[in-house]
Amino acid sequence: MKKKIVVNDKMQKGYVYYLTEPEGKNFDLEFRPELTPKQMLRLGIFGGVYMRDCVEEFGEYLKGAKLAKGERDFRLNFFGVDASKPLSYWREKGWIHMNDPRGWFQWYCRYYKGRRGSDDFRQIGRWKAFARHAAQLKRNCPKGAWNCRARQRQALLHWGYDSRVM
Repeated sequence: MKKKIVVNDKMQKGYVYYLTEPEGKNFDLEFRPELTPKQMLRLGIFGGVYMRDCVEEFGEYLKGAKLAKGERDFRLNFFGVDASKPLSYWREKGWIHMNDPRGWFQWYCRYYKGRRGSDDFRQIGRWKAFARHAAQLKRNCPKGAWNCRARQRQALLHWGYDSRVM
């Protein structure tokens, strides 16, 4: 199984990758997100503006997603707060790989779809490192207190962690 994907959106023209694994299967043993990309988008992430122009590539994920009509609207985020850094910040830190110019979530969507590539090890390492925020919630927030550290909870959601169950 090797399916060719050609990407033509606002940030990439003619980028080609291949799906080599079944969707949602055969993940690295250390990579176990609690939410799928589609679930994350439906809950509300990135102020509703993430990947709106990627319908050809991610149309199925965008069905039922909380999407902003115009500018970013953080009220669409599940926890109703801004928990994002601008893309320029991510670029300055060197966290953006040329194959995924929108960052980690784009990488995750493509990984979930079945793409495997040279940046997987680094991105999985970044995801694992983000778990420290889940540990902080467990230490500092009563179970079920969703308003406790809402910004941190929203950030965890952006990384596929589900703080609603902590």
